Order: sequence, then C-alpha cells, then structure tokens
Amino acid sequence: MKLIQASYLARREFKANPYPFYARLREEAPVCLVKAFHIKAWLVTRYDDVLTVLKDERFAKDITSTMRWLPGFARPLTQHMLNRDPPDHTRLRALATKAFTPVRVEKLRSRIEQVCEELLGAAPRNEPFDLLRGYALPIPLTVIADLLGIPERDRFHSLVRGSLPLAAPTGVMDIPVALAYFGFLIRYIRKLLADRRGCLRDDLVGALVEAEEAGDRLNEGELLGTVILLLSAGYETTVNLIASGALALLQDPGQRELFARDPAVAEAAIEELLRFTSPVEIVLPRLAREEVTLASVTIPRGELVAAVLGSANRDESKFPDPDTLNLTREPNKHLAFGQGAHFCLGAQLARLEGQIALTTLFRRFPNLRLAQPAEKLRWRKLLPLRGLEALPVLT
Repeated sequence: MKLIQASYLARREFKANPYPFYARLREEAPVCLVKAFHIKAWLVTRYDDVLTVLKDERFAKDITSTMRWLPGFARPLTQHMLNRDPPDHTRLRALATKAFTPVRVEKLRSRIEQVCEELLGAAPRNEPFDLLRGYALPIPLTVIADLLGIPERDRFHSLVRGSLPLAAPTGVMDIPVALAYFGFLIRYIRKLLADRRGCLRDDLVGALVEAEEAGDRLNEGELLGTVILLLSAGYETTVNLIASGALALLQDPGQRELFARDPAVAEAAIEELLRFTSPVEIVLPRLAREEVTLASVTIPRGELVAAVLGSANRDESKFPDPDTLNLTREPNKHLAFGQGAHFCLGAQLARLEGQIALTTLFRRFPNLRLAQPAEKLRWRKLLPLRGLEALPVLT
C-alpha cells in the first residue's frame, strides 16, 4: 500500500462508502502513512490498534508543536481540552462537564421533544423536504445554543462550519478560507464573552467566564478554545448521527420496521446507528511520545497518529457481519465516541437527541421515503467527519 493522500479520503465519492477501502487497509496495511501537504501521519484502522491509540498514554493529544503554521489569532484552536493532556485536560474537562451532567441532560428531554415536533409540524407535504437542513441540523443546533446562551444561532453555525477544515485541511484553499471564517468566529466569541463579563447569565458561557475571573483556572486562550470546542463539537456530530441514521433506516426496510414497531429497541438502535454510520470518521491525531509498534509497524517518536473510528467500527474481528445494520446487536462496544480520558463529553446528550429525533420522525411520518436515489446524495468534503450535505425526502 503506497502513501495515501488525505485529499483522497475527503473526496465526496469516497465518503459515500469508505468501508471497502478501510477493509482492505485492515487486511493489507492496518498502519500506513497518509499525507496532507507537508504533514504526514500514521493511519490506524484495526479495532484493537485504534483502541490503543485512544487510551495509551504513549500517545499525547497536545500537538501544538505541529501547528506552528497557525497565525497568532488562531492559537485558541490548540488550547481546548481535546488538544491537552493531564493535568490541563483534567482541569478544562472538569469545567465543561458541568454542562453535561446526567441530570442536566435529562432536563433537556422536553425541549428536544418540543423542537422535533415543531420542525416536523412545519415540514412540507407532498414535496421534497431537506431532512438535514430542516430537521437534523436545527435540533442539536438549538440545544447547544440554549446551553451556551448563544444568540444568532444561524450566524455562529455558518462561522463554525466554515472553520472546520482547519482541523484537517486537505485542499490548497482549505487553510486561507477556513482561517478567514475562524477570524470572524473569534471576533464573535470575544464579543459574546465581553457581553457576559458585563452581565453574567445562567448559561455555560457565563459559568466559564466566572471561572476565568476567579483566578488561574482558565486563561483567555483556554476560555476561547473551550467555547469554540463546545460550539462545534456540541452539534456537528449529532447532525450527522440524525441524518445518516435516518438514511440507514430508510435503506433497510426490515430494520426500519423494527425501529418503528418496538419502542424498546430505540436505545440499542442508537448504539448500532452510531457504530454503523460513525459520524466522526477519523479522530484528531495524537503524537507518539516514544517509539511504538502497532500491527508490526514501528511508529517513530514524535510522529502523528490518526485513529480511524469508521474502520474500527466495521472491524470483522469485533463485529460479526459488520456491514449489516442490526439494531439489536449485542455486544456492541463501538468506538463512535472515542475511549479513554478523551471520551466524548456530550455522548449522553447526543444519544438522547438522536433517539428522540429518529423515533419522533418515523412516528410522525411512517411512509417517509427518499426523494432521490441514495447514490445521488452528496456527502461533505471534510476529512474528520462523515456527513451528508442534504437529505431530500418525501413525507
């Protein structure tokens, strides 16, 4: 297997069905090199090796040394908890965890149900309806905006989405365009923080500002980075779960019937949809603290390592018949939310949103169907995430 270009992994055609390629990698080259511009990283595709990368302390999350190309105003991009190791990661995560306690998440149930009902009530009848923009996107976007106390949700959504390619640029214009969006996003958040300092509110941004003002627990860069992380990670992946999950059910009449007929299967169904669709396809890279051998390949100290969740979740050694959707699959130890210290902070909220969104959708529209052939659907050209650009349906 020769060197893989990151741009290939981000192609729309590849995103439509990356799984045969990953199966080939697991068989022939489970640890191989991928290149984006002048940066190289080791791509890890087998379940056990991915789990090692996610949990083993030999792999550091702080990759600031590899991102010196970032201009000064964009440095907060490296100062959030996903790019930190203990003790900084522990400190930052403890602050953000307050927004995602089980009690607080469960209190959001009625709000999520309300948003779902309102959106479906406004959906057009007898004409194509974009389930992504009209349903899958507004649900988590509304919830995270409520949690953080963010006004102008459409404005911050456009800035976040435009900035996302900075996480893993693959095209020549990715960096300058994304940096422009990120510059506007930083200005937006700085204004938001200034407003909170003048008048604190009972939301997560207000709580983070209070923590910053209380002393050295949170500096300015960490405050900006944490808000940016919560804004982007707080809804983008859930959009993909809802839209890709709906598509998977629409393409499998038997599993869709089971999902609609038996409410008791909903909780397990979300776990299987997370495994089957892998909304986060490739996690942000780690840095090898020392020489590490995985699948007989020696990774030198100081090199980047990227774990492919989308491949691990289809690994036949862990999941029998992995390319088949099985809503009652047991056991189902998927890695869609990662593992270890960096396990997704909002996992419980994402599960709740996905479960309510999909059960409400198929209850309200039992005859829901695609408005165009699945092979004509367009997938987003973005390396870390796997998601649709649009999902036209008929109700």
